[in-house]
Amino acid sequence: MSERVHPFSRRDALRSLAALGLLCAAPARTFAAAVKPRFAADPFSLGVASGYPEPDGMVLWTRLAPLPGAPGGGMNPEAVPVRWEVSGDERFSRIAASGTAYADPAWAHSVHVELSGLEAARPYWFRFHAGGATSPIGRTRTAPGPQSNPSRLRFAFASCQQYEQGYYGAYRHMLRDDPDLVLFLGDYIYESSWGRDPVRRHGTPEPVTLDDYRARHALYKSDPDLMAMHAAAPWVVTWDDHEVQNDYANDRSQYGDDPQWFLMRRAAAYKAYYEHMPLRRSMLPLGPSARLYTRVQHGSLATFHMLDDRQYRSPEACPRPGRGGGSNTVDVTQCAELAAPGRTMLGAAQGDWFAAGLSASRARWNVVAQQTLMAQFNQKATGPAGSARRAWTDGWDGYPAARRELLTAI
Repeated sequence: MSERVHPFSRRDALRSLAALGLLCAAPARTFAAAVKPRFAADPFSLGVASGYPEPDGMVLWTRLAPLPGAPGGGMNPEAVPVRWEVSGDERFSRIAASGTAYADPAWAHSVHVELSGLEAARPYWFRFHAGGATSPIGRTRTAPGPQSNPSRLRFAFASCQQYEQGYYGAYRHMLRDDPDLVLFLGDYIYESSWGRDPVRRHGTPEPVTLDDYRARHALYKSDPDLMAMHAAAPWVVTWDDHEVQNDYANDRSQYGDDPQWFLMRRAAAYKAYYEHMPLRRSMLPLGPSARLYTRVQHGSLATFHMLDDRQYRSPEACPRPGRGGGSNTVDVTQCAELAAPGRTMLGAAQGDWFAAGLSASRARWNVVAQQTLMAQFNQKATGPAGSARRAWTDGWDGYPAARRELLTAI
């Protein structure tokens, strides 16, 4: 188990949260741009990625970080022009689109390019240039047009990649399967450590600040198998709890910390998440809030409904004394709060959005991509027949009314 992190004062939390909110909401600031940037090492050490394919484009991502574990990634606090190119072939003899983006120090020198104007249902290759350095080449793919009827779709999903608990050999197998799309369903990083014999170590304490979360994301991004899979196909992502803290629920931390302080921590985590993912600009975090739930279509064959069941949920039912939640199981006959109507996993706005989109969908397949265990499950390993079921309060078993509402919508 990780150590509890002690909060600042309420005044400090409010001041810091307000400052971060103003930073995220303010117009782009003017920085001195480096005309001829110099780097201590390869600035593309974290690789390249793409995501959210549309029939005419997608999002392209990279982050300049010659020293990814250092504050600021080893970059000077100045904007850096980054040239990007998209080609119809891997030799870059047929450039389909190109331009310049600016890697802003306020966003960890990350680059998010949202493309349009490309041809539907075909592969493209992309790369970035900064100073005298050139990134690895990435491969991506546009989606089929909305009225098209593709005969096949190959997609993969991944989740829960605790860096210390295992290597990422599964991504080598995924790479050989050559998927058209990768879905990541939460726990891209882990904030906590456990176990006696980790195969590799985080090397830093549990993250709390923005710099902490940036360093943790950079560590995970440095894994060569994960990096190769990001460079091979477009990704669509959502988060779960460990991107911030184990089993958090909305503004309720695992340890019952002051909600204002915890929202400050969540804002830092959300910002670092955006900086390291190929996310659309509409998913830009504003303080401790970011809208990740979305739909991605693959012609008339499939619609992916990507959900966020972490940010908007009700607090976990019947927590242990002094806790806000956290790996808790309860006897269903002793926790009346468990089945109370109105307890939500998705929140009202997302729930209405999901039901309306599902009802309107004409896709042959509707894929509901979400984070936690859906089926009812008895956590009681032993006991006489007919004894009371024990429910894990962090999964959908902890929100049975919300589960009935979702399954009814389906």
